[in-house]
Amino acid sequence: MIERLLPIAMLVASNVFMTFAWYGHLKFKAAPLVLVILVSWLIALPEYMLAVPANRWGSNVYSAAQLKGIQEVITLAVFAAFSILYLGQKITVNHMIGFALIAAGAFFLFRAPIASA
Repeated sequence: MIERLLPIAMLVASNVFMTFAWYGHLKFKAAPLVLVILVSWLIALPEYMLAVPANRWGSNVYSAAQLKGIQEVITLAVFAAFSILYLGQKITVNHMIGFALIAAGAFFLFRAPIASA
């Protein structure tokens, strides 16, 4: 069970770092762009240190497509929480519909293959 859950937990943690690296600076628009880029790189380092082994170890139990689907759903969930809690932005019905469609795509990655004719 740990081999299935550890990669997912690591992807959640990596996505928190990734989201702060990519979007956290939006609260500091007066900061020089070069500084924002450097700080983002520093935040992204732990993200890579979590995501790379998560995908390596996760590939023992998930296909690459399944790992990508998991990562996308996690990214959307983390981003939605970040957007609301950190940026103070609302998630609209259209956002939720778009996120649900992406999650539906991930669902199909875990279904049994469809037999070809």
